[in-house]
Amino acid sequence: MNKKSIGIITCIGKSNFGNRLQNYALQHVLEQKGFYVETLINTSLLNNVDNYEEALAEYESYQAEKDKRDLLNKDRIAYFEEFDKLVNFKEGMITAINLPETNYDYYCVGSDQIWNPYHGKLRDLDLLYCIDNNKRTSYAASIGIDEIPDKFKEKTKKELSKFKSISVREHKAKELIEELTGRNDVEVVLDPTMLLTSEEWDKVAKRPKQLQTDRYILNYFLGKLSPEREAEINRFAKEHNCEVINILDKEGPFYNTGPSEFLYLEKNAYLICTDSFHSSVFAIIFGTNFVVFQRDTKTLKSF
Repeated sequence: MNKKSIGIITCIGKSNFGNRLQNYALQHVLEQKGFYVETLINTSLLNNVDNYEEALAEYESYQAEKDKRDLLNKDRIAYFEEFDKLVNFKEGMITAINLPETNYDYYCVGSDQIWNPYHGKLRDLDLLYCIDNNKRTSYAASIGIDEIPDKFKEKTKKELSKFKSISVREHKAKELIEELTGRNDVEVVLDPTMLLTSEEWDKVAKRPKQLQTDRYILNYFLGKLSPEREAEINRFAKEHNCEVINILDKEGPFYNTGPSEFLYLEKNAYLICTDSFHSSVFAIIFGTNFVVFQRDTKTLKSF
Protein backbone atom coordinates (compact mmCIF):
# COMPACT_ATOMS: atom_id res chain seq x y z
CA MET A 1 0.00 0.00 0.00
CA ASN A 2 1.33 3.43 -0.94
CA LYS A 3 1.94 5.86 1.90
CA LYS A 4 -0.31 8.88 2.18
CA SER A 5 1.61 12.13 1.75
CA ILE A 6 1.68 15.41 3.65
CA GLY A 7 3.13 18.73 2.54
CA ILE A 8 4.21 20.95 5.45
CA ILE A 9 3.92 24.74 5.16
CA THR A 10 5.97 26.44 7.88
CA CYS A 11 8.31 29.35 8.60
CA ILE A 12 11.61 28.85 6.82
CA GLY A 13 14.86 30.43 7.94
CA LYS A 14 18.57 29.71 7.88
CA SER A 15 19.32 30.92 11.39
CA ASN A 16 16.31 30.11 13.56
CA PHE A 17 16.95 27.20 15.93
CA GLY A 18 13.36 26.82 17.14
CA ASN A 19 11.89 26.87 13.65
CA ARG A 20 14.30 24.29 12.31
CA LEU A 21 13.82 21.95 15.24
CA GLN A 22 10.02 22.11 15.28
CA ASN A 23 10.04 21.43 11.51
CA TYR A 24 12.23 18.36 12.01
CA ALA A 25 10.09 17.17 14.92
CA LEU A 26 6.80 17.42 13.02
CA GLN A 27 8.25 15.55 10.06
CA HIS A 28 9.67 12.88 12.39
CA VAL A 29 6.35 12.30 14.16
CA LEU A 30 4.33 12.17 10.94
CA GLU A 31 6.79 9.72 9.41
CA GLN A 32 6.46 7.52 12.50
CA LYS A 33 2.71 7.47 11.80
CA GLY A 34 3.36 6.15 8.29
CA PHE A 35 3.15 9.29 6.13
CA TYR A 36 5.52 10.46 3.45
CA VAL A 37 6.38 14.05 4.39
CA GLU A 38 7.92 17.02 2.59
CA THR A 39 8.36 20.65 3.70
CA LEU A 40 7.54 23.12 0.94
CA ILE A 41 9.91 26.03 0.29
CA ASN A 42 8.43 28.81 -1.83
CA THR A 43 10.89 30.52 -4.19
CA SER A 44 8.14 32.42 -6.01
CA LEU A 45 7.68 36.19 -5.88
CA LEU A 46 3.92 35.74 -5.75
CA ASN A 47 2.99 35.32 -2.08
CA ASN A 48 -0.55 36.68 -2.41
CA VAL A 49 -2.71 36.29 -5.48
CA ASP A 50 -4.46 39.63 -5.11
CA ASN A 51 -1.54 42.07 -5.07
CA TYR A 52 1.46 41.04 -7.15
CA GLU A 53 3.15 44.46 -7.27
CA GLU A 54 3.15 44.81 -3.48
CA ALA A 55 4.45 41.25 -3.12
CA LEU A 56 7.21 41.93 -5.63
CA ALA A 57 8.37 45.07 -3.80
CA GLU A 58 8.38 43.23 -0.48
CA TYR A 59 10.27 40.31 -1.96
CA GLU A 60 12.96 42.50 -3.50
CA SER A 61 13.48 44.31 -0.19
CA TYR A 62 13.58 41.01 1.66
CA GLN A 63 16.00 39.47 -0.83
CA ALA A 64 18.41 42.39 -0.55
CA GLU A 65 18.47 42.06 3.23
CA LYS A 66 18.74 38.28 2.98
CA ASP A 67 21.72 38.44 0.62
CA LYS A 68 23.49 40.84 2.99
CA ARG A 69 22.64 38.70 6.02
CA ASP A 70 23.69 35.46 4.32
CA LEU A 71 27.06 36.94 3.39
CA LEU A 72 27.72 37.90 7.01
CA ASN A 73 26.41 34.58 8.36
CA LYS A 74 27.81 32.17 5.76
CA ASP A 75 29.64 30.01 8.33
CA ARG A 76 26.57 29.80 10.56
CA ILE A 77 24.36 28.95 7.57
CA ALA A 78 26.65 26.04 6.74
CA TYR A 79 25.75 24.47 10.09
CA PHE A 80 22.05 24.90 9.35
CA GLU A 81 22.47 23.38 5.90
CA GLU A 82 24.12 20.36 7.50
CA PHE A 83 21.11 19.93 9.81
CA ASP A 84 18.75 20.48 6.86
CA LYS A 85 19.87 17.13 5.45
CA LEU A 86 17.56 15.63 8.09
CA VAL A 87 14.50 17.41 6.63
CA ASN A 88 12.82 16.52 3.33
CA PHE A 89 12.43 19.77 1.40
CA LYS A 90 10.48 20.44 -1.79
CA GLU A 91 11.76 23.70 -3.23
CA GLY A 92 10.29 25.57 -6.16
CA MET A 93 7.69 28.04 -7.40
CA ILE A 94 5.21 27.02 -4.75
CA THR A 95 2.28 29.38 -4.30
CA ALA A 96 -1.35 29.15 -3.34
CA ILE A 97 -2.35 28.78 -6.99
CA ASN A 98 0.74 26.95 -8.23
CA LEU A 99 1.21 23.78 -6.22
CA PRO A 100 4.20 21.48 -6.71
CA GLU A 101 3.82 18.54 -9.06
CA THR A 102 3.30 16.21 -6.11
CA ASN A 103 -0.37 16.29 -5.18
CA TYR A 104 -0.30 15.68 -1.44
CA ASP A 105 -3.10 13.90 0.36
CA TYR A 106 -2.96 16.60 3.05
CA TYR A 107 -1.32 19.98 3.59
CA CYS A 108 -0.31 20.85 7.15
CA VAL A 109 0.36 24.45 8.24
CA GLY A 110 2.61 24.86 11.26
CA SER A 111 4.12 24.99 13.70
CA ASP A 112 5.74 28.27 14.81
CA GLN A 113 4.28 31.74 14.20
CA ILE A 114 3.07 30.94 10.69
CA TRP A 115 -0.15 32.96 11.23
CA ASN A 116 1.45 35.99 12.84
CA PRO A 117 0.45 38.82 10.44
CA TYR A 118 3.56 40.81 11.36
CA HIS A 119 5.89 37.96 10.37
CA GLY A 120 4.49 36.36 7.22
CA LYS A 121 1.64 38.80 6.57
CA LEU A 122 -0.79 35.87 6.42
CA ARG A 123 0.22 34.77 2.95
CA ASP A 124 -2.36 32.97 0.83
CA LEU A 125 -0.14 29.89 0.89
CA ASP A 126 -0.10 29.90 4.71
CA LEU A 127 -3.91 29.92 4.64
CA LEU A 128 -3.91 27.17 1.96
CA TYR A 129 -5.84 29.35 -0.47
CA CYS A 130 -7.24 27.38 -3.45
CA ILE A 131 -6.40 24.02 -1.86
CA ASP A 132 -9.14 21.42 -1.50
CA ASN A 133 -10.92 22.02 1.83
CA ASN A 134 -10.58 18.37 2.83
CA LYS A 135 -6.80 18.61 2.54
CA ARG A 136 -6.40 21.71 4.73
CA THR A 137 -5.02 21.06 8.21
CA SER A 138 -2.78 22.76 10.75
CA TYR A 139 -0.67 21.52 13.64
CA ALA A 140 0.32 23.83 16.52
CA ALA A 141 0.09 26.88 14.28
CA SER A 142 0.86 30.04 16.23
CA ILE A 143 -0.56 33.54 15.83
CA GLY A 144 1.72 34.99 18.50
CA ILE A 145 -0.31 38.17 19.14
CA ASP A 146 -3.46 38.99 21.11
CA GLU A 147 -5.50 40.45 18.25
CA ILE A 148 -5.67 39.96 14.48
CA PRO A 149 -5.48 43.38 12.76
CA ASP A 150 -8.70 44.45 11.03
CA LYS A 151 -7.18 44.41 7.54
CA PHE A 152 -6.48 40.67 7.85
CA LYS A 153 -9.73 39.59 9.50
CA GLU A 154 -11.97 39.05 6.46
CA LYS A 155 -9.38 37.01 4.55
CA THR A 156 -8.41 34.99 7.61
CA LYS A 157 -12.03 34.27 8.50
CA LYS A 158 -12.85 33.12 4.97
CA GLU A 159 -9.89 30.76 4.59
CA LEU A 160 -9.68 29.30 8.11
CA SER A 161 -13.40 28.51 7.97
CA LYS A 162 -12.59 26.05 5.17
CA PHE A 163 -9.98 24.00 7.06
CA LYS A 164 -10.79 20.35 7.68
CA SER A 165 -9.07 20.60 11.06
CA ILE A 166 -7.20 23.27 13.00
CA SER A 167 -4.86 22.91 15.95
CA VAL A 168 -2.89 25.77 17.46
CA ARG A 169 -0.13 26.31 20.03
CA GLU A 170 -1.80 28.91 22.25
CA HIS A 171 -5.16 29.15 23.99
CA LYS A 172 -5.35 32.76 22.78
CA ALA A 173 -5.02 31.59 19.17
CA LYS A 174 -7.90 29.14 19.70
CA GLU A 175 -10.00 31.96 21.14
CA LEU A 176 -9.21 34.33 18.26
CA ILE A 177 -9.93 31.79 15.53
CA GLU A 178 -13.17 30.50 17.05
CA GLU A 179 -14.39 34.03 17.64
CA LEU A 180 -13.52 35.04 14.09
CA THR A 181 -14.85 31.97 12.26
CA GLY A 182 -17.60 30.70 14.53
CA ARG A 183 -15.88 27.30 14.74
CA ASN A 184 -15.92 25.38 18.01
CA ASP A 185 -13.46 22.62 17.11
CA VAL A 186 -10.05 24.33 17.29
CA GLU A 187 -7.66 22.29 19.45
CA VAL A 188 -4.71 23.46 21.53
CA VAL A 189 -1.80 21.01 21.20
CA LEU A 190 1.84 20.67 22.15
CA ASP A 191 4.56 22.26 20.05
CA PRO A 192 6.11 19.53 17.84
CA THR A 193 9.43 19.77 19.70
CA MET A 194 7.66 18.41 22.78
CA LEU A 195 6.48 15.27 20.98
CA LEU A 196 10.01 13.81 20.88
CA THR A 197 11.78 12.32 23.88
CA SER A 198 15.15 13.52 25.14
CA GLU A 199 16.61 10.27 23.79
CA GLU A 200 15.30 11.07 20.31
CA TRP A 201 16.78 14.57 20.47
CA ASP A 202 20.10 13.12 21.66
CA LYS A 203 20.43 11.32 18.33
CA VAL A 204 20.72 14.60 16.42
CA ALA A 205 22.65 16.63 19.03
CA LYS A 206 26.34 17.42 18.43
CA ARG A 207 28.97 18.85 20.75
CA PRO A 208 30.20 22.20 19.37
CA LYS A 209 33.83 22.13 18.28
CA GLN A 210 34.41 25.40 20.17
CA LEU A 211 33.27 24.02 23.53
CA GLN A 212 36.27 23.70 25.85
CA THR A 213 34.42 23.34 29.17
CA ASP A 214 31.67 21.21 30.64
CA ARG A 215 30.61 23.88 33.12
CA TYR A 216 28.84 26.80 31.49
CA ILE A 217 25.78 29.02 31.58
CA LEU A 218 23.94 29.32 28.28
CA ASN A 219 22.52 32.75 27.43
CA TYR A 220 19.82 32.67 24.75
CA PHE A 221 18.02 36.00 24.49
CA LEU A 222 15.89 37.03 21.52
CA GLY A 223 15.40 40.46 23.05
CA LYS A 224 18.11 42.71 24.43
CA LEU A 225 20.03 41.58 27.48
CA SER A 226 20.18 44.62 29.75
CA PRO A 227 23.47 45.55 31.46
CA GLU A 228 21.87 44.84 34.84
CA ARG A 229 20.78 41.33 33.84
CA GLU A 230 24.12 40.61 32.20
CA ALA A 231 25.98 41.71 35.35
CA GLU A 232 23.78 39.47 37.52
CA ILE A 233 24.34 36.45 35.26
CA ASN A 234 28.09 37.08 35.18
CA ARG A 235 28.15 37.37 38.98
CA PHE A 236 26.30 34.05 39.33
CA ALA A 237 28.64 32.42 36.80
CA LYS A 238 31.71 33.57 38.73
CA GLU A 239 30.29 32.29 42.01
CA HIS A 240 29.66 28.87 40.45
CA ASN A 241 32.87 28.70 38.41
CA CYS A 242 31.02 28.73 35.07
CA GLU A 243 31.84 30.13 31.66
CA VAL A 244 29.08 32.21 30.04
CA ILE A 245 28.14 31.24 26.48
CA ASN A 246 26.05 33.70 24.48
CA ILE A 247 25.08 31.75 21.39
CA LEU A 248 23.54 34.76 19.62
CA ASP A 249 26.56 37.04 20.03
CA LYS A 250 27.74 37.57 16.44
CA GLU A 251 31.21 38.41 17.72
CA GLY A 252 31.37 35.38 20.01
CA PRO A 253 32.88 31.95 19.30
CA PHE A 254 29.56 30.11 19.49
CA TYR A 255 27.63 32.09 16.88
CA ASN A 256 28.71 29.69 14.16
CA THR A 257 26.64 26.76 15.35
CA GLY A 258 23.49 25.03 14.13
CA PRO A 259 20.44 23.30 15.59
CA SER A 260 22.38 20.15 16.52
CA GLU A 261 24.94 22.15 18.51
CA PHE A 262 22.17 24.19 20.11
CA LEU A 263 20.60 20.95 21.40
CA TYR A 264 23.88 19.86 22.97
CA LEU A 265 24.37 23.22 24.67
CA GLU A 266 20.81 23.14 26.01
CA LYS A 267 21.18 19.63 27.42
CA ASN A 268 24.55 20.06 29.09
CA ALA A 269 24.35 23.61 30.49
CA TYR A 270 24.75 24.22 34.22
CA LEU A 271 22.01 26.83 33.80
CA ILE A 272 20.08 28.34 30.88
CA CYS A 273 19.10 32.03 30.97
CA THR A 274 16.57 32.82 28.26
CA ASP A 275 13.52 34.72 27.03
CA SER A 276 12.83 32.11 24.31
CA PHE A 277 9.90 29.69 24.10
CA HIS A 278 11.88 26.91 22.42
CA SER A 279 14.92 27.34 24.66
CA SER A 280 12.61 26.85 27.65
CA VAL A 281 11.01 23.83 25.99
CA PHE A 282 14.33 22.07 25.47
CA ALA A 283 15.43 22.89 29.01
CA ILE A 284 12.30 21.07 30.21
CA ILE A 285 12.86 18.14 27.84
CA PHE A 286 16.46 17.68 28.97
CA GLY A 287 15.84 18.48 32.63
CA THR A 288 18.26 21.42 32.57
CA ASN A 289 17.96 24.20 35.15
CA PHE A 290 16.71 27.40 33.53
CA VAL A 291 15.53 30.91 34.28
CA VAL A 292 13.03 32.72 32.03
CA PHE A 293 13.37 36.50 31.69
CA GLN A 294 10.78 38.98 30.48
CA ARG A 295 11.57 39.71 26.84
CA ASP A 296 12.46 43.15 25.52
CA THR A 297 10.29 43.00 22.38
CA LYS A 298 11.67 46.30 21.03
CA THR A 299 14.97 44.59 20.24
CA LEU A 300 13.62 41.21 19.10
CA LYS A 301 15.98 39.09 16.99
CA SER A 302 14.66 36.56 14.45
CA PHE A 303 16.25 33.41 15.87
